[in-house]
Amino acid sequence: MSDLNVRTWDELEKYQPTVMKMLKQIIIKNRIAHAYLFEGMKGTVKKEIGLLLAKALFCEQPFEGYKPCENCPQCKRINHGNHPDIHLVEPDGNSIKKEQIYFLQQEFSKKAVESNRKFYMIIHADKMTTNAANSLLKFLEEPGQNTTAILVTEQIQKILPTIFSRCQHITFYPLPKPELIKALINHGVKKDRAPLLANLTNSLDEALQMNEDQWFLQARDLVLKLYEIKTKQTIMDTLLFLQTDWLPLFKSREQIDVGLDMLLFIYKDLLYIQLEKVKEVVYPDYYAEWQKNALKVSGNRLTEQISLILDAKRRLQSNVNGLLLMEQLMIKL
Repeated sequence: MSDLNVRTWDELEKYQPTVMKMLKQIIIKNRIAHAYLFEGMKGTVKKEIGLLLAKALFCEQPFEGYKPCENCPQCKRINHGNHPDIHLVEPDGNSIKKEQIYFLQQEFSKKAVESNRKFYMIIHADKMTTNAANSLLKFLEEPGQNTTAILVTEQIQKILPTIFSRCQHITFYPLPKPELIKALINHGVKKDRAPLLANLTNSLDEALQMNEDQWFLQARDLVLKLYEIKTKQTIMDTLLFLQTDWLPLFKSREQIDVGLDMLLFIYKDLLYIQLEKVKEVVYPDYYAEWQKNALKVSGNRLTEQISLILDAKRRLQSNVNGLLLMEQLMIKL
C-alpha cells in the first residue's frame, strides 16, 4: 500500500450522508460486523469510506467516539498505506486470484502487530476467480476475533450468493451533483466547466483528471461547434464537419459515447431553459445564447431529439460504424 488519498469524515459525509450516519451508529454502539459488502456505481467513494472505517476502528483518540483523529500513530500509518494489520487486495491484471486470497489468509493467521484488530478490504470483489471466491468463503465462514472485512463492488450481481449472504450490505448512491460541482470549483475547475464534468462522472478524482485532459477540452469545444453548425448552417456543412473535424478526434467507441453525452446535455439544457430550471443547466456559459433556440422548438420536439441521441448511444454498443452513426443522427436531428 502506498500513500492514500486521505479524506476526512466531514468531507465524505457530504458525499454519502446515509452511509456515514449508519457507520457512525455502528461504531458508537460497537456493533461491528465481521464482513460488509459496499456496493454502488463507480465514483461513490466506497474505498475511501472503507479506509475511513478502518481508521475509526484503529484510532487511539477518536473524536466524539467515532471520528478518526488523523494524528495518532495508527491513523498516520493507515494514511501512509503501511499499517501492518490492514490489507488491501486489488485485481492482479483482470482478476483477483486464489493466490492473493491465500496470502491474505496467511497474513491473518499471524497475530496482529500493532493492535488487537485485523482489517482487510477487497476492491472489485466481483473480479475474484471462482477459486479465489471459494477460498474467501471459508475465510468469511470462520472469521477471526476482531477481524473486519469489506468487499467493494460496482457489480453486485456478480458476487457469489454464498458470499453475498455472509456480508452486511451497504448501498452507496451517486454523489449529489451540487456537492460534486462545488468540490470541483473548490479544486480550481472553472465554474462553466464544472457542471459538465459532474454530469459525465460521479468521481471527483476522475472529473479532475478529465479537466486536465486536452482531449476532453477539445471534445467539449467540438461538440459545441457541431451544435452551432447544425443550428446555423446546412446539413451538408454539418456532414462535412463530421468528416473533417469530428472523425480525427472521436476515434474509439468510448470517445464517441462521451461526445454523444456532451451533445445530449445540450438538448437537455434547451429543455431546462424552457422549464426555467436554471440550476440544472450543464453549459451555463451558453444559457443566454441558447434561450432564443429554446423558444424556436417545442418541448415535444426536444424530447424527441433527446430520444434520438439516447438511441444512438444504444446503437453504438453494437458493431456499427461510428461516423455513419453520427451522420444518421445529424440528419434525424
